[in-house]
Amino acid sequence: MRLVSDRLEEMPLFPVNTVLFPYAQLQLHVFEDQYRELVEYCTENDQPFGVVLVRSGGEVVGRADHYMVGTAVRVVSVHTFDDGKMDVRVHGERRFRVRRLEEGRPYLVGWVEPVYEMEIEDLSRVEDLTLLSREYIQAYIANYFARFQVSVAQIKLPQDPTALSFVVANFLQIENLEKQRLLETTDTIERLEDMIPILEQHIVEAKSPDFHKVTRQHMEEWIFPN
Repeated sequence: MRLVSDRLEEMPLFPVNTVLFPYAQLQLHVFEDQYRELVEYCTENDQPFGVVLVRSGGEVVGRADHYMVGTAVRVVSVHTFDDGKMDVRVHGERRFRVRRLEEGRPYLVGWVEPVYEMEIEDLSRVEDLTLLSREYIQAYIANYFARFQVSVAQIKLPQDPTALSFVVANFLQIENLEKQRLLETTDTIERLEDMIPILEQHIVEAKSPDFHKVTRQHMEEWIFPN
């Protein structure tokens, strides 16, 4: 993928109506010609593309307005149907910020720069938040599956605080705007602090028989049922 003198990276963009975080996976149903071309190009050249949240204008419709901070993803698998449509599974790798857009391509292309996380200075605080976040997300998942008489033998979570914060953020059942704010946050401690009360509420809701927002498929990358 080309780099220009100001160190911006050329990246194809795929606007969607969801927020994807680094370390998480997403299933995309690709049906428009220009985005099939994008997937084919990135797959053949082993290059990432960027997933960005649609701001307005609808999902992947024309040149939909979108947020400028997104997640670069790598294609994990592609299933192509007889009519040419695709189911594409991607894995989030890193965040980026779009600095300018390029016209004249079949699909949307941005010139992007990395979004860097701030250095963690309060190690004691981040350790406490990391332990609490791990405890809460494990309780949330265990409570949810207990309603279906399924016990969870193991939950695979990152040890790194920043990576953990992204994984937890991807689990949260909140509005896209809130998720986008968490994606754009560059302070691990701030992100973890913001998520703790949300996790507490999720734990309570997971015990309710009317709470059906999360599916087993949503969690299958991270859990190992008995």
